[in-house]
Amino acid sequence: MKEFFKVTDLETVFNYRNAFERVSVEKADLTDAIGRILAEDIVAEEDLPDFARTIVDGYAVQGASTFGASEGNPAYLTITGNILMGQSPEFEIAPGEAARIATGGMVPRGADSVVMIEHTEIIDDTTIEVYRSVAPGQNMIAVGEDIEKHAAVLNKGQIIRPQEAGLLAALGRQQIAVYQKPVIGIISTGDEIIPITEKPRRGQIRDINSYTLAGLIKAAGAVARSYGIVKDNFEMLLEKCKLALDQCQMVLISGGSSVGSRDYTVDVLSALRDAKILVHGISISPGKPTILASVNNKSLWGMPGHVVSAMIVFLMVVKPFVDHLGGRSATEGGVQRLQAKLSRNVASKQGRVDFIRVGLRKEDDGLWADPVLGKSGLISTMVNANGLIQIDINTEGLEKGAEVEVIPI
Repeated sequence: MKEFFKVTDLETVFNYRNAFERVSVEKADLTDAIGRILAEDIVAEEDLPDFARTIVDGYAVQGASTFGASEGNPAYLTITGNILMGQSPEFEIAPGEAARIATGGMVPRGADSVVMIEHTEIIDDTTIEVYRSVAPGQNMIAVGEDIEKHAAVLNKGQIIRPQEAGLLAALGRQQIAVYQKPVIGIISTGDEIIPITEKPRRGQIRDINSYTLAGLIKAAGAVARSYGIVKDNFEMLLEKCKLALDQCQMVLISGGSSVGSRDYTVDVLSALRDAKILVHGISISPGKPTILASVNNKSLWGMPGHVVSAMIVFLMVVKPFVDHLGGRSATEGGVQRLQAKLSRNVASKQGRVDFIRVGLRKEDDGLWADPVLGKSGLISTMVNANGLIQIDINTEGLEKGAEVEVIPI
């Protein structure tokens, strides 16, 4: 076992992700696949679209037949057909000819563009005037213009958003391979922790962390399973950990890194078969005493008891492990960071990575980040924050006006 507070840097912690196997793969109907992680590469087996179609109401023509057309000098074209929706026209368009067509209709052979109906006028049953020229390919989608046959269109590890589901539907994929959602157990520890339905007596607090962590787990695309509150009792915590590890791919012990429960957590880990403590302290603030252990190739985390610390540790440390566990690729798991200016000086100590809560506000000169200062037990500081800034391990604070990257939360 490692000694407590022999801290590990973040990069080393993240390197342990590959020590844990990903969840299994299952088939899912496309209607249930949104929000899931794709477990196969998708290659188009057909062109999309597989026929040329118009994107406007108008007339299918050869573009050259309209060159030079204007209101003062219109082009006169002969109507040779009417294209019905869902049907394949049997005729061709020759120079000087046009065919009526509605949005989504199949462009006939010979035609290479579509004139918008607004730019035409009917002269009689067989003739139209065209007041604006069109170039080849205008107002239509060519065969394979969206997706070409045999093209790699989606990659394993991508999250399936509504737009990816639409693409899969267009390719006729009713069922696809996705990763199962990781099941993550939450164990709250501490003699002072009580259910939220009870009125706290002096020295007691309601179980906040089970709910904040469950929300973060759900937002990460996993399934949260609560195992209730365990008092500071070795046997009770041991049995609860065994149960959670048997039913889950990851377990979080809320309060499992605090001074009051630290010895029990380490003792429990020592008593679990094939357990190995990988990390016993991380060079971050808040969340320095965080524990990461491997138990039968499953990850068990000793999380801080203070709610702010627990939430930040999950967002910045645990979530990348959840992403890996659930099959998400490294590029997919990243969060788009926002550029902002810092509204006041912020102090930091070298030797650790500081995560500072900030509120964002938009001004005429851009986005500003206002530090939300407060102790790690104050849930209101997270409510008032909508982002985090990261101060690197070798930086001694940031000055007012500094350009910072904000991680949305």
